[in-house]
Amino acid sequence: MYKSIKNLHPSTLWNHFADLNAVPRASKKEDKVIQFALDFGNSLGLETIKDHVGNVIIRKPATAGMEDRKPIVMQSHLDMVHQKNGDTNFNFDTQGIDMYIDGDWVKARGTTLGADNGIGVATIMAILASTDIAHPALEALFTIDEETGMTGAIGLQGGQLHGEILLNLDTEEDDEIDIGCAGGLDVTAVRNYETETVGNNEYLGLQINVKGLKGGHSGVEIHLGRGNANKILNRLLYGQEVYKLRLCSFEGGSLRNAIPRESTALVAVPLNTKEEFLASIHQRINDIKKEYFTIEPNLLIEIDDTETPTSFITNADQKQIINAIYAAHNGVFRMSPDIADLVEASNNVAKVVIKDGQAKILCLTRSSVESSKLDVAQSLKSLFELADFEVTFSGDYPGWTPNVNSPILKVLTELYEKMHGTKASVVACHAGLECGILGRNYPDMDMISYGPTIKGAHSPDERVNIASVEKFWDFTLEILKNIPLKE
Repeated sequence: MYKSIKNLHPSTLWNHFADLNAVPRASKKEDKVIQFALDFGNSLGLETIKDHVGNVIIRKPATAGMEDRKPIVMQSHLDMVHQKNGDTNFNFDTQGIDMYIDGDWVKARGTTLGADNGIGVATIMAILASTDIAHPALEALFTIDEETGMTGAIGLQGGQLHGEILLNLDTEEDDEIDIGCAGGLDVTAVRNYETETVGNNEYLGLQINVKGLKGGHSGVEIHLGRGNANKILNRLLYGQEVYKLRLCSFEGGSLRNAIPRESTALVAVPLNTKEEFLASIHQRINDIKKEYFTIEPNLLIEIDDTETPTSFITNADQKQIINAIYAAHNGVFRMSPDIADLVEASNNVAKVVIKDGQAKILCLTRSSVESSKLDVAQSLKSLFELADFEVTFSGDYPGWTPNVNSPILKVLTELYEKMHGTKASVVACHAGLECGILGRNYPDMDMISYGPTIKGAHSPDERVNIASVEKFWDFTLEILKNIPLKE
C-alpha cells in the first residue's frame, strides 16, 4: 500500500512516515504508537525511556566533531487527529492510514493523513537512525495527546531533558519560522431537558443533514470564515416554532480542535404546517448557500422524510437550547493589535450532542493573550448559564510568548535566507504548540518551531506537499550542522 510513498525523496523520511502511519495513534489511544517508538529506540541501541505519562525520550550522542555544540531537543507529538468523511468505511483503531500520491501532494483516502505531526516524528526517526548525518547531542521527545489536551507536554517533568535548544517540528508552512502560539481552554456546557409525547399521526418526521463543508484546524484556519456545520444546522432550526417544529435530537462535530464539517438533526413538524415549513427552510438553505458559495462550494443540506419520533423536547427547553447555540460566538473574536494578521482570540463551537434527555456543547477557546482567552470563555459561560446549562472549564494550557531575540531564531533566519535567497516569515500562530507548556518547566530552553507545508490539517482534506518535505528536510540538516557552540 505504501510502496509509491516510500520511493519519494528523502526516502529515509518517507519510509519512517509510512511505518508510523501503519500504527493506529488516536489521541488518548496511543498505547500502540508509544510501543512503536520504544521499540524503534531500543532497536537502535539508544537510551530510550517512557516517562510517567507516556512521553517517549530517545537520546543519541553527538556525531564526531559535534561534541562541542549545544545539546538539542527535537520534538514532535505521536498522536494524530482522527477524522473521516461520513461515507468512508474506516476503523482508526485497527487500520493504517490509506495514503496515495496526487500530483504534488500526499493525501489519504477519506481520512486525515497524519502529516500533522507524523512528518515531524518521521524526520526525527530518520536522524536517530542515521549514520552519516552530523548533529550535536540530541534528545528526541515524542509527546502524547497533543491534539486533545496536550497532557503529554503538561505532564513532562522538569529535569527530564538536558538540551539547551528545542526544535519543534509542528508548523505547517515551509516559509515560516514560528516563535509564538495561542493557548487554549475547553469550555463544556451541559444541561438536561424534558421531553413529551405527541401523537405520531399528527406529525411528519424529517432528518436534516448538513455536510460537504471543508472543516479544518480550528486554530490555523479559523480566520478563513469556513462554515461550521453545528451553527448552520442550528440556524435552520432557529425561530421555526412558528411552524410548530419539534426537535428530537441533534448531533454534529467531533473533536474540539476541528471545525465541524457535518451535523444532523431529527425533527418533526405538524402535517398541517409541513408545506409552509419546507418553503421557509428551503429559502434559508438557499440564502446560506449563497453566503458561503465562495468559501464552501460543496456545502450540501438535505432534508429527508424519516420515521416520526415518539417524543420531543418540550417547547420551552427547545427554545432555550437553540437560542443558546445561536448566540454562542464562533470564529474570530479579536485580531491582535500588536502582530499583523494574527488572530488573538477565537472560539470553535466544536461539538453538539442533544439526545436522551441531555444537551452537551463542547467549545475550544484560543488566545495568545491569557486575559482575552478567559474573556471569551467567560462570555460563553455567561450565555450558557442564562439557558440553564452548567459550564465547566478544562484542558487549560498557556500560549507561547514570542522571543524576537532568540539565538536559535537568528540561526534559522540566516540559514533560510542563505539557502533560498529570500527571508523566511517570522510569525506567531493561532494554533496550539507545546512550546509554551514545555517552557514552564524549562524556562531557559531556547525554542523554535518550523515544518513543511501541510494543508487541511484536522480534516479528511489533509495533505502534505512533497517538494516542501524535501525542502524541510534539507533545512533541518543544515540547522543541525549549525547549532551554536557551547558557552
